[in-house]
Amino acid sequence: MSGSERRMGTDLPDNRASASEVDAFLRQAARLADSRRGSRRGRLLFAMDATASRQPTWDRAAHIQAEMFRAADALGGLEMQLVFYRGFGEFRASRWLADPDRLARMMAGVACLAGQTQLAKVLKHAINEARDGPVDALVMVGDCLEEDVDRLGELAGQLGLLGVPAFLFHEGGDPVARFGFDQVARLTKGACVSFAANSPHLLNELLGAVAVYAAGGRPALKALAERRGGAVRRLTSALDRGA
Repeated sequence: MSGSERRMGTDLPDNRASASEVDAFLRQAARLADSRRGSRRGRLLFAMDATASRQPTWDRAAHIQAEMFRAADALGGLEMQLVFYRGFGEFRASRWLADPDRLARMMAGVACLAGQTQLAKVLKHAINEARDGPVDALVMVGDCLEEDVDRLGELAGQLGLLGVPAFLFHEGGDPVARFGFDQVARLTKGACVSFAANSPHLLNELLGAVAVYAAGGRPALKALAERRGGAVRRLTSALDRGA
């Protein structure tokens, strides 16, 4: 692995629902979790585009990730691995972490840098991780795509064969990115949902929903969609279309 691809050091709730209501719901959803996970924690690859235009969304995601851990706690917990690319071919992946504070400190130390997209590297990394051990979902947040879609499709197909759905959250209105993200989602039997830069609460809900999926599987996500509706229901419907 090259220096630019080395590992780093080890260094959504609905406002209408009270914290106790959300906790009660998550305890109920835990009973519906996929039996295939047994007693292990859910594992979520959390990939971010850290090129220059992404700083506001990066800062928002750094704040949201603690909520993702909390949303998954009642379902057996969550391990996350942070993956990002930026600058001149720089690509990094953390260790698997179960500590939201540690991940937050790691994200706080990253500054976005101008560069081209590297979704192919994200997919290759996810494939390698899934071959080494269980990965329940990949989530990718980005706004543009500068890569060959057919090549991405080949990699997405390999990831789909390994049983790892990709949830791609597309910020903005770039039609090229939307098309490419949607293709990757379909080939992994995942989902692609768009959100606007001025809709931080929507990203919060979407990322929280994926954390619930990683920890509790499709039954837990469907139960959450019934409870929350809105963006979570859209995500569940997109996932059902890809199945």
